[in-house]
Amino acid sequence: MNKRNVALLAASLLLVLFVVTSWWVSREPAIMVTQIQQAHLDDKVSATVGYTTTTALIKVTETLLDKPGGYLSNDILPPFSLLDNMPAWEFGVLEMSRDLALAFRKDFSRSQSQSAENAYLKIAQPQFNIDHRSWAIPSAESEYRKAIAQLYLYRDALSDRNMADSQFYARADNLRDWLKNVEKRLGSYSQRLSASVGQERLNTDLAGDADARQSTVTAGQQRIKTSWWKIDDEFYEARGAAWALLHYLKAVEVDFAEVLHRRNAMVSLQQIIRELEATQQPIWSPMVLNGSGFGVLANHSLVMANYISRANAALIDLSELLTQG
Repeated sequence: MNKRNVALLAASLLLVLFVVTSWWVSREPAIMVTQIQQAHLDDKVSATVGYTTTTALIKVTETLLDKPGGYLSNDILPPFSLLDNMPAWEFGVLEMSRDLALAFRKDFSRSQSQSAENAYLKIAQPQFNIDHRSWAIPSAESEYRKAIAQLYLYRDALSDRNMADSQFYARADNLRDWLKNVEKRLGSYSQRLSASVGQERLNTDLAGDADARQSTVTAGQQRIKTSWWKIDDEFYEARGAAWALLHYLKAVEVDFAEVLHRRNAMVSLQQIIRELEATQQPIWSPMVLNGSGFGVLANHSLVMANYISRANAALIDLSELLTQG
């Protein structure tokens, strides 16, 4: 075998290795609802309010780092640096986790606006905000693991009667404030996914308030269309965010059970969870298709937007139920 054939064979084997590796690390993690809710079945912690929601945040962020291939968003070497779907999925998970970590710090762990911040969460929450693409000094993974370590300390303190400074307050107003942030996230994902086919949108930025003003004048109508190169990124970011939110709402179903039952809102939460479960159905196509709305080919972005929009509408209804006495 001459040198040319050897080089071709080596290149072919390297290409196959890259393809297999790329497929392996691009697999989405399984849903872990059972493992997270299992914490509630442990006699030692079953009565500890907040244990399940804290566990959900810990497990979701650990999975972000420890899934097959590890954390890819900050990798700088091929083939990992050439992948974009999994990093987009990771960013969606991270955004939902950042929102929940902030809710822990400013709402769930505080009894009122004048109360002191929890010492563990005060350290953990900012560490989730490092640039997700940072790869050295410090790396994103190292900062996230420091945050997770603080969450473990906070969770342990919740069930320790000698550490009264660490609390989780399962109140309707706390839950509603976090859900309001989630509504904005889902609304943004729905709009961005719907723009896969291009839309003529009227400017409704100041609708509902005759005295409202904005910094600069904008057109009354504009065309919004997601770049062809970004369609799969938008899809996987939304899919990752829905994956994370599914786990967090399942945990809320446990820790806020009394609040939800008292307002007859448990079934509303369960409907939201069903819509999010639908976003995690297997994708049988080798790529994210972008057919027209009623065209021959499917449009995966519009299907995802449908489920997320329905979940968001149900979230708005749930927030209203929590507002009622």
